[in-house]
Formats: sequence, structure tokens, C-alpha cells
Amino acid sequence: MKIQEADAKSLLLAQGLPVPPWKVARTSAEVEAAAKSFLDAGAGKVVVKAQVLVGGRGKAGGVKLAGSAEEAAEVGSKILGMDIKGITVRKVLVAAAAEIVKEYYLGAIIDRASRRIVLMASAEGGVEIEEVARQNPGAIHRVSADPLLGLQAYQARALGLAVGLRDPLLNPFVAIARGLYGTMIANDADLVEINPLAIVTETAPDGTATQRLVCLDAKVTLDDSGLARHRELERYATSTRKIPRTRRPAGSGSTTSTWTGRSAAWSTAPAWR
Repeated sequence: MKIQEADAKSLLLAQGLPVPPWKVARTSAEVEAAAKSFLDAGAGKVVVKAQVLVGGRGKAGGVKLAGSAEEAAEVGSKILGMDIKGITVRKVLVAAAAEIVKEYYLGAIIDRASRRIVLMASAEGGVEIEEVARQNPGAIHRVSADPLLGLQAYQARALGLAVGLRDPLLNPFVAIARGLYGTMIANDADLVEINPLAIVTETAPDGTATQRLVCLDAKVTLDDSGLARHRELERYATSTRKIPRTRRPAGSGSTTSTWTGRSAAWSTAPAWR
């Protein structure tokens, strides 16, 4: 079961990952109120994002920035009710727009061949990982978590170093990677992605600027067969959800679903053990 971004972020937050605050709105009035709360708190702009279970929402006009509460309401009224690949947008996510310095990709998936959870990272975040796999497979790095001990700190550290992270952001990356693994285990997930995992600049009231890693977008796919153990997750099901048909490609042991197609990225990524 694929769940919407706002719900996926809730699962990451439950594992202690750094997810910026957001609000969900179903009407333009709710969008305006949510935007006003972020702008009054010091945000320069807000982002309004369609909550649909398909990709390409940005290209379809389902992600927009706004500099005022009134503009956000106008943007929200255009996105709500929009048709994106056959799915009607019924709610949006509203959050403060981040001052992004650098974007990364971090994801986890079940590798059937090794019977392990594999984590993959790339310094080329903010774009579809399949596109990175096609154009620059060497930019993707992966580690396999131990089936008994889980993802070890040294593995997560090697992954962070591989994508170019250094102190003081390396230790936060290690914590995020292990939290991502924890999200997989805690929810019987097939796939958990943070794209982008971003370095953002935040300015304190006294004018001091600092940089930190935050999870700006999230994608989670839950194993339908595991929902019996997680009744609380059934609330994330929507009438428009697409249930993936999981299959095993010839010559590959990675889980592949009809709407993710990530097997190429996982199979071409160099392993760091």
C-alpha cells in the first residue's frame, strides 16, 4: 500500500527523523490559514503540494510556492480539484519553503536475493532515482543491513562519506539512515525513500545562520500482507490508492513494483559493506 507524502512523513517523524513542520488542507481557506501560520512564524514563502499517489505532480503543476497567505489560497484553489494522471487532488500539504543548499537521495528497499534490507544513497537528490541510475549509475551507493543486527553505524557512516558528507553533517546523516531502517522494520514497509534529504540553511531570530539535514519529501510503501499486524496504518489507505503488483524481474532479486521501477538503481549501485 502506497501512502501519501504527509502520512509518510508522520512515520519518519515517529522514528525521530528531522522532518520540518507541515499542515494538511482540504479547502483554500484551510490553505490560507496554514500558510499564514508559517509566514507569521518567519517563513519567507510557503510551498503547497498536491497529495496524490502518482509521480510527476510538480510537472503537472501540483507543487507551487507562495509569498503570502492570499497567494497560497489562490494556488491552493487551483491545485485542489486538479486531475493528475487520472487522480483528483483532494488535499494538499502546506509547509514553509526551505532554503536548500544541497539535495541528496536516501532510500531503503527489500532485496529478495540477499534477503536483506538495502539502503541506497546518492548525492544527486531531488530527481527520480531511476534517472540517476540511467545517466550516472556510479553516483549511487548502497549498503546491506545485517538481518540480525540491523544497519550498523559504520555502514551508515560509509554511505554518508560515499556521497560526500563530512562533519558536522555526517553524524546526523548516520542517525537519519538508521532511522530510515527503523521505519522499514517498525511498519513492515517494502520501500522508504527520502528525496530530497536536504542540507538547508536556517536563520535564528538573532540572525545566526546554521545548516542542518532535513527530510523534505518522503515516500513509503507498506507491505499489504503486514497490515494485519499494523491496524493503525489502515487509516492511511485512500480510495484512490494503487496496490502494486510486486514481481521479481528475471536475473534480479530486488523487489520491483509496477509503479516504482527502481530495480535498475538498486542493481547498479556499488556495494559498501
